[in-house]
Amino acid sequence: MKTNTLNLQLLIKGCRQHNRQSQRKLYEHFYGYGMNICLCYAKDKIEAEEMLNDGFLKAFVNISKYDPAYPFKAWLRKILVNAAVDYYRKYQKYRLTFSTDKLPEIVDDSTMIPQIGPQDNMLPILQELTHSYRMVFNLYVIEGYKHHEIAELLDISVGTSKSNLARAKAKLKALWLSKHGEAAKINKHG
Repeated sequence: MKTNTLNLQLLIKGCRQHNRQSQRKLYEHFYGYGMNICLCYAKDKIEAEEMLNDGFLKAFVNISKYDPAYPFKAWLRKILVNAAVDYYRKYQKYRLTFSTDKLPEIVDDSTMIPQIGPQDNMLPILQELTHSYRMVFNLYVIEGYKHHEIAELLDISVGTSKSNLARAKAKLKALWLSKHGEAAKINKHG
């Protein structure tokens, strides 16, 4: 364990000195970790790779700001999530969007997602959500952002954030039940 920490610190030191080999090794070491994060925000692997590469570029540019007193993975995760948000904002103008401020808020127990275990792969279902729903769902549920923070990050209203989250949950539930049928309903109630 100490060796891994020492090697990581040596790689970070090399990255701070703009050493291409250190950057490549750091990228390769955290590729799987970063790709898993980006896949949650992307509609497919190609989009996730763009987010990942943007995120690593930002990490290498800002590596001098990394404080070794804190876990590197947490620092990198924040950069990758921000890269996903930046990607969303960059391409948001090309997506068909509408305001949900005037729509009634959907909040009831029927939007609860069925019980999902660690053996269940939610990624394909998550990627079926629209970009807006997926982004709000991930920021709220996975990253722990509050609605006012999401609204500021994505340049949407708090009401739109809440509505997108409720609709994302409802859509996830419907997709989950359609793919897993009655067994999911039985497990939920049994």
